[in-house]
Amino acid sequence: MEKYEQLSVVGEGSYGIVMKCRHLPTNQIVAVKKFLETEEDASNRKVAIREIRLLKRLKHENLVTMIEAFRHRKRFYLVFEFVDGTLMDELERAPLGLGEQKSRERIFQVLRAISYCHKNRIVHRDIKPENILVSSKGLVKICDFGFARILSVSRELCTQYVATRWYRAPELLVGERYYGTPVDIWAIGCLFAEMMTGEPLFPGKTDIDQLHLIVKVLGKPCSRHQKLLSKNSQLRTKFKGKSDTSIDLNRLFYYWPLPTINFLDKCLKMDPHKRFIADELLKHVFFTADQFPTRFLITLREMVEIEFNSPLLKSFKHEVLRSTDKADSVEQRKMQQIPSLWSITLKDNSLKRKLFVK
Repeated sequence: MEKYEQLSVVGEGSYGIVMKCRHLPTNQIVAVKKFLETEEDASNRKVAIREIRLLKRLKHENLVTMIEAFRHRKRFYLVFEFVDGTLMDELERAPLGLGEQKSRERIFQVLRAISYCHKNRIVHRDIKPENILVSSKGLVKICDFGFARILSVSRELCTQYVATRWYRAPELLVGERYYGTPVDIWAIGCLFAEMMTGEPLFPGKTDIDQLHLIVKVLGKPCSRHQKLLSKNSQLRTKFKGKSDTSIDLNRLFYYWPLPTINFLDKCLKMDPHKRFIADELLKHVFFTADQFPTRFLITLREMVEIEFNSPLLKSFKHEVLRSTDKADSVEQRKMQQIPSLWSITLKDNSLKRKLFVK
């Protein structure tokens, strides 16, 4: 840590803290994740090593860049580019929501990053406002891969306790042991609704309450999950006899444009196999109706180019941009050619606030 001057603590978690530091040789501000002791604690060591391996593998302009990782006095340290805000910060400043245009810009970048992760057989498993970094210019970076897992085709059992409760998919709440990338898509849907309204969509106090709030809006779990519920005495009693009546997203957000509601609906299917994948969401009319990707990607790349001219990030610029461009499929580059079935008017602040994991 001799190269770094600690300025403040900006975050704390179960595995350590995140500090705002100054890199003394360049005077550049960075974020340093300091793990708890890893030599004596096997679980901390496992988490640290897994996150380092994943971050070395992932290079994308909408993922936080890891500058270096090292061990010092029995602890692991991960050094990242410093981003001066989070989506949580934005939501706290906008109690009525971010507005449709800003929400669209933010969720588009989140989807680009998650699409890249899923193509690289990695599921994040903890998408939430605190893990979405946002620069002062509006550049989004997903961070914290402590819960992330490599996807496997072997149907190995999965950890049940993942994802912060409010963003936890139904398959996690009912105890599904084989799940995959759709858990990230569900979280993205919850995240988007929160951006639009300023309030969490399903703010459950317990796992049972969480599932109750979901069922109240979206209806019964899918047949496979109903079977799992029937095997759980606590959940079986709570949800026995639940009718198919529900509030429905169309009624809940009746004041939203139809493409916006439809986009959310594709994220929040009760059956994970019916949720859109990230690439399908990026091609949704919510984005393509007014040629938004064509225009916004140019602005986005300009922001990225400026960011990667900083001293510590220069050496990563070529690799990150090449990896990002490679991830952008031919179909995504041609999204502007997709015909629109709906017209959509976007006004900022116009609205209130299959793979398996290893």
